[in-house]
Amino acid sequence: MTSELPVRVCEDSAAVAAAGAVHMAATLHELTAGGASTVLAISGGRSPWPMFRLLIASENVNWELVHIAQVDERIAPDGDDNRNWTTAASVFAGVVPECNLHPMPVNERCEEDAAAEYGATLASLTAGRGIGLTQLGLGADGHTASLFPGDPVLHVEDRDVAVTGGAHMGYRRMTLTLRAINRSRHILWHVEGASKAAPLAKLLQGDVAIPAGCVRRSGAEIIADVAAMGSP
Repeated sequence: MTSELPVRVCEDSAAVAAAGAVHMAATLHELTAGGASTVLAISGGRSPWPMFRLLIASENVNWELVHIAQVDERIAPDGDDNRNWTTAASVFAGVVPECNLHPMPVNERCEEDAAAEYGATLASLTAGRGIGLTQLGLGADGHTASLFPGDPVLHVEDRDVAVTGGAHMGYRRMTLTLRAINRSRHILWHVEGASKAAPLAKLLQGDVAIPAGCVRRSGAEIIADVAAMGSP
């Protein structure tokens, strides 16, 4: 029987951002209690940035103890507007120590070696215990991270970071694998908009026909707006 996935429903995107920021701040506070460091892995796209801007203003987080990593990234030059890190750097820089910011090395000549390097970085930062908090989005096609339907990267089981087999929306991607995501101590889904209603319904049902449905449910929670919770 599929375990229930807790959902918090908010009125609109602003309320989702506020609730998500509070949830993440509380989780990071818990993870760093007693002086332990942790890793926050963030997704990109357009919708989570207001949440991150509220999070970075939180007085409940000791940013000296939080390392920011990426869930996925487009293989594009530094500073490219389509790179998730271009926005992430502007949000977190100046508050999070520079040494705690860990963009995916997508500009390396050998992408597979770069993915292995990032996996080693994560293993070092987490002492092999897994990411503390992974924030995920949900695509209209049911993808999460850069785990797209039909891509061979979905079936990678021996690495924490890999490169997609093909281009998606014009770009190949570097991404956390399901193995890495499912070893996270906490997972937060951030879902907005009517276009996400159908995949969200499948996610809630535990439908493994979509990539998002393959993500571990224990220790995970969804924050969604009413539009995303509408009938598919």
